[in-house]
Amino acid sequence: MLVLENVSAGYGSFQALFGVSLEVNAGESVAVIGPNGAGKTTLLRVISKLINPTSGEIRMEGRALTRVPAYEVISRGIAQVPENRRLFPRLSVQDNLKMGAYLPAARAKFAERLEMVYTLFPRMKERHAQLAGTLSGGEQQMCAIGRALMSGPKLLLLDEPSAGLAPVVVQAIFEVVRRMSAEGYTVLIVEQNVRQVLKVVDRAYLLETGRIKSSGNSAELLSNEEIRKAYLGL
Repeated sequence: MLVLENVSAGYGSFQALFGVSLEVNAGESVAVIGPNGAGKTTLLRVISKLINPTSGEIRMEGRALTRVPAYEVISRGIAQVPENRRLFPRLSVQDNLKMGAYLPAARAKFAERLEMVYTLFPRMKERHAQLAGTLSGGEQQMCAIGRALMSGPKLLLLDEPSAGLAPVVVQAIFEVVRRMSAEGYTVLIVEQNVRQVLKVVDRAYLLETGRIKSSGNSAELLSNEEIRKAYLGL
């Protein structure tokens, strides 16, 4: 579904990604793990076209994304849940969800998708009229994921969904990721919480200093001695 080939990118004179290649197949959940500053968020920003790669190629379902402007990416089937949620705090939960369904094709299925999001996140249905800015951190993350799902994406990008959340809430968020994977959603998630994310994804790539250092299925990476020592404290 998504293919990156030798993608490099950065900010001005600072290069953050160096020849990154990866792929995400339809129906897969794939993680990009690594330390803070490894280039994980930059990777998602390149896929979403918030920044342009300096070299390499990005394809979604065989179609090049390299020259596609950022505002067209969502119509290609890619929706991103940004780091720190980025909700509209003065709008209600339901109005935030409406913002995710602004494309004409999504508006036509608004009621159906709203019910789907409320089924996935019953708490959002309970709090549909509450201002998003007054939700707890975990509830805001649920709302942000729900907003992205309202566009009916083929590929969902999650940027550090566990950041700043209490451990018990982190467990709930990763359970949501597991459920979405089980229901056939295609997910690419970048995450520092290596132990938790490897329990819910099919495969993962290890990104360090802007380069892919290793990759494999979750079980392989969980048993990798180097990763266990560096990221799991084992």
